[in-house]
Amino acid sequence: MAKTPSTTDDDIFALRLARSAPDLWPMLDALYGTREDYPAFREALLKTLAKSWKARPADLKLLDLKRDLEPDWFQRPDMAGYVFYIDRFAGTIPEAVEKLPYLQELGITYVHFMPCLKPRPGDSDGGYSVMDYRAINPAYGTMDDFEAAARTFRENGISLCIDLVLNHTAKEHAWAKKAAKGDPKYQDYYLMFDTPDLPKRYEETLVEVFPDNAPGNFTHYPDFGKWVWTTFNEHQWDLNWANPWVFLEITDIMLALANRGASILRLDAVAFMWKRMGTRCQSEPEVHMILQALRAASRIAAPATIHLAEAIVAPAEMIPYLGRGRHDGREGNLAYHNSLMVQFWSALATRDTRLMTHVLGTHFPTKLTNATYATYIRCHDDIGWAVTDEDAAALHLSGPAHRAYLSDFYEGSFPGSFAQGALFQHNEATGDKRISGSFASLAGLQRALTSNDGTAIDHAVQRILMGHALIAAFGGIPLIYMGDELALLNDDSYLAVPEHAHDSRWIHRPRMDWQLARTRHQGDTPAARVFQGTQHILSRRRATPALHGGNATRILPCEAAQVFAFARETPTGNLICLFNFSENWVHLPESWLRQNGAVNLHDELSDNAVAVHAGAIALPPFARAWIS
Repeated sequence: MAKTPSTTDDDIFALRLARSAPDLWPMLDALYGTREDYPAFREALLKTLAKSWKARPADLKLLDLKRDLEPDWFQRPDMAGYVFYIDRFAGTIPEAVEKLPYLQELGITYVHFMPCLKPRPGDSDGGYSVMDYRAINPAYGTMDDFEAAARTFRENGISLCIDLVLNHTAKEHAWAKKAAKGDPKYQDYYLMFDTPDLPKRYEETLVEVFPDNAPGNFTHYPDFGKWVWTTFNEHQWDLNWANPWVFLEITDIMLALANRGASILRLDAVAFMWKRMGTRCQSEPEVHMILQALRAASRIAAPATIHLAEAIVAPAEMIPYLGRGRHDGREGNLAYHNSLMVQFWSALATRDTRLMTHVLGTHFPTKLTNATYATYIRCHDDIGWAVTDEDAAALHLSGPAHRAYLSDFYEGSFPGSFAQGALFQHNEATGDKRISGSFASLAGLQRALTSNDGTAIDHAVQRILMGHALIAAFGGIPLIYMGDELALLNDDSYLAVPEHAHDSRWIHRPRMDWQLARTRHQGDTPAARVFQGTQHILSRRRATPALHGGNATRILPCEAAQVFAFARETPTGNLICLFNFSENWVHLPESWLRQNGAVNLHDELSDNAVAVHAGAIALPPFARAWIS
């Protein structure tokens, strides 16, 4: 009798290597193949992949298999995310784990620990200036605490996301310290120049990210006589991704974090990773080659872990981060849908969704290959008004004027504005003004509570719930920023913290109000209404198969300018999603719904039949409906 062959870990590794080799080596050959040290790099990378796979815990190897068999796990409608700073949510990592029942009650299956790797002391750009990728911020706990938290969340059906900053390290990182001391190996890990000549030439086409606090893109260090590329801040040194050994180092770190239990790696500042003279040095083709190669490395040694690209750029520039052309289905699994967020706020201010319909219907594909969006209304960052002049002109608007209007409206200075935000960075050269503020305060709740205006309070609550219903239905994983489920307001206390006072983004990074959270089922307060409403939205999302991220999202032009509409297309029929961005009632013809694929006229969100009167349906102010 023939002996049945046994499958070993080495066999599995070899199979996964063979599967992903076509996604890995051609990218690396093109990026680094002409270098003399390329053969040594390839050999070292293979050893790193094999070592990481061998060290991977058994339970994660089982999860690898499960997710290989269910590759759409992150596209399913039971996925819903919650994003928080550990200290502001709970204090420490173990204390965050104690809040598991709260997260489960809300319906969360994806938790993003905002930057938790060890940052530089003092100002660390909110934790994005990392000095040690292999250690946790000691204020939050230890790497063992992180691994235990990941395991507990995983055992309770929650995937854990953390940040991996790819563009830069803190100047206090061990590599940077060695570079500053003159070590040529580590100086080549960064972009350093002996004179200001080349930096000045690069600056001719570069954009300043933080013009108020960190003007320019280079910093001179007299103590070691170099000009260093510092796109974001003086203390954040840009890595030299043209050096293959940087790729190797980051791959090793990436797989080590995956082996600690990270299911989603949020790859920060990816657009800036490749530098080319005469360009903005953003979203260069090599960036996508690097990201495809990193994803292939993950699929070989930690396939349960997926990548979320943080690329807050214009639509045409963003979609490639989810894979287009030769990278289709091979690059990121997730990318932030920044345009959906921007267009939500734009339509809310104007009560007119035509620009939203144009942008989302023109620039985005209806389906993606093995990828989906991370949809959100607010996050830890400011809002930049990413509306191009061309898109504005298509609606007979002035791009600069519309962007200025949105900044004034959400800062709260525009006459009649319901919002209360704060200005973040004003670039006088470009006219760019960005805005900070919590979801609730930008949606009008803070101003309404101050004036004790019951109607305005109701409108603000409905705006918040409409936003959460939108991101839950659009396609992808909806991400709720901590406190938005309780309608937390702006927090001005950041002004008393020296390392925060210069950065208005801390106004929407409050500490979690657990006393308020305990009232989430009591009375008719805005916090209780928003919590219960958000909980209901996520519950109905889980019960609605049409909201699977693999189903197409087709934007529908609507005769009522106040209403944003799209169809989630499935083999068994369409789900028509409607959102009224105004304070007024709107009527839509029943025939229009049926022409676009609605069959049952049942609202899957409220789980009620849709009432039809005189051949039309009525949408109340800030209505949201998912009609099958």
